[in-house]
Amino acid sequence: MNDQISFFEQVNRNFDRAAIFTKHPPTLLEQIKKCNCIYQVAFPLRRDDGSFEVINAWRAEHSHHKLPTKGGIRYSMGVNADEVEALAALMTYKCAVVDVPFGGAKGGIRIDRTAYSDGELERITRRFTFELAKKGFIGPGIDVPAPDFGTGAREMAWIVDTYQQIHHDELNAIACVTGKPVPLGGIRGREEATGLGVYYGIREACEIAEEMQALGLEPGVGGKRVVVQGLGNVGSHAARFLANEGGAKIIAVAEHDGGIFDEGGLAIDELVAHRAETGSILGFPGAQALPTTEGALELDCDILVPAALENVITKANQDRVKARIIAEAANGPVTSQASELLQDRGTLIIPDTYLNAGGVTVSYFEWLKNLSHVRFGRLEKRFDEHAFRRVLTAVEGATERAFPSHMLEVLAKGADERDLVYSGLEETMVVAFQGLREIQKRHGGRPDLRAAAFISAIDKIIAAYESRGIFP
Repeated sequence: MNDQISFFEQVNRNFDRAAIFTKHPPTLLEQIKKCNCIYQVAFPLRRDDGSFEVINAWRAEHSHHKLPTKGGIRYSMGVNADEVEALAALMTYKCAVVDVPFGGAKGGIRIDRTAYSDGELERITRRFTFELAKKGFIGPGIDVPAPDFGTGAREMAWIVDTYQQIHHDELNAIACVTGKPVPLGGIRGREEATGLGVYYGIREACEIAEEMQALGLEPGVGGKRVVVQGLGNVGSHAARFLANEGGAKIIAVAEHDGGIFDEGGLAIDELVAHRAETGSILGFPGAQALPTTEGALELDCDILVPAALENVITKANQDRVKARIIAEAANGPVTSQASELLQDRGTLIIPDTYLNAGGVTVSYFEWLKNLSHVRFGRLEKRFDEHAFRRVLTAVEGATERAFPSHMLEVLAKGADERDLVYSGLEETMVVAFQGLREIQKRHGGRPDLRAAAFISAIDKIIAAYESRGIFP
C-alpha cells in the first residue's frame, strides 16, 4: 500500500487534520470516523465451462446519520474490506458536503470483469443482490447502490430486476438502485453527471482571482492546459466539458495501456470515437505517444485531472508533479502524505470529497424521481413553453419586429429532464464551493479546500444527530 498506511487510514488522517479546527468532543469525532457495519460474503459461481469458482464481495455502510445509505458497487481485483470502508467513508463526507441526504456506503466484488462472459457477470450480479437483500443491505430506504468502477447501467438493471423479484409488492422497489437505464427508471444526465460536476467544480475554483494569481494563472478555465489521467466515464465527460464548455486545452490523456500528448490540444470527441473503434487511445492521429502512463502525471500543465483509481500520486512521485492545480475526479487519487507535501509547495488541490460529488447528486435526483413516480419536466415543460411564447409575442407586438423562427424556438423552449438535472447539479456544486470558501474565511484561510470539506461534513453529520436528539 502506498505511503505505508491503508486507504481507510489515509481518509481518517485527512479527517483528523480537519477535526482540529472544530470544537466537537474527541470521542464523538472518533465515532464518526468508524464504519458502522460491513458485510463480507463468499458465494459459488458456476462458470460457462461447468467449473466452479468462489466469488468474494463486500458491502460497507459507514454512517447511518441519514438514511438510506448510498454508494456504488465496483468490480475490481483491488476490492477488499479496507477499500470499501474507505470509499464508504468518503461517500458519507461527500454527501454531507453537497447536502445530499444520504449516509455513505460502498460495495465491491473482487473480480476482473474482462475475464468473465456476460452471462457469468449477470449471475454474479444477481447472486450478490440476493445476498445483500437477504441481510438487509439493499432497499429504497435502507441502502441504495449505484455504478462504480467496472459497473454500469446494465449491472444496475440486473440489480433492480432481482430486487423486484424478491420484493414484488413493494411500490418503490425501483428506487433500490440508481444509475439504471432510462427505460427502467433511470434519469437523463446520470451518465455524464460526475464528469459534469468535475467541470463545474474546476470552473468555480478557477474563478477565484486571488487563488489564480498566487498560481501565476489567469482567472477562468479558458485556455488552461489540462492533463487527464483515466478516460473512463468520469474522465471522458470531464474532458469534454472542460474543452467544449470551458474552452480548456486537453494536452494529454493517459489510460492503462499508455498515454498520448499534443501541445496544440487533443480533440476529445474524436479521441473517444477513435478508442471506441480501435480499443485504445494509442495511435490517435497527430498525437505523440508518451513513454509511460505514469509520465502523464508529471507533465507541465495548469490542471491535472486524475480520474481513474486511488493512490496514483504518492509521497514517492509527488515531487515530479508539475501541475498548478490537481482536480481529484477519482476517489483518493492523491495520498494524504502527498497531498500535504503538494499543498506546502503551493499546489491547489480541489478535493474528491467535493469535486466528484456530481454522480451521487444526480443519483439523488434519480432516487427522488423514482419515489415521486413522475419524470422531471413532465408537469411544467409545456406550461413554461406556452408562457414564454406569450411573453415573446407581446414583445413582438410592442416592438413591431418578429423574432426569427429558430430564435423563437430557442427562447421559448421549456426545460426537459436533462436541462433540470444539469441546472440542479450546477446549483449544488456552486453552493457547495461557496460553503467551502466561507469555512476557509471563517478560519482565517488556514484550512485548505480538503480540510474545509471535512469540516463542513463533520459539522453537518453532528448537526444531523443532534437534531434527532441522539448521538452516534
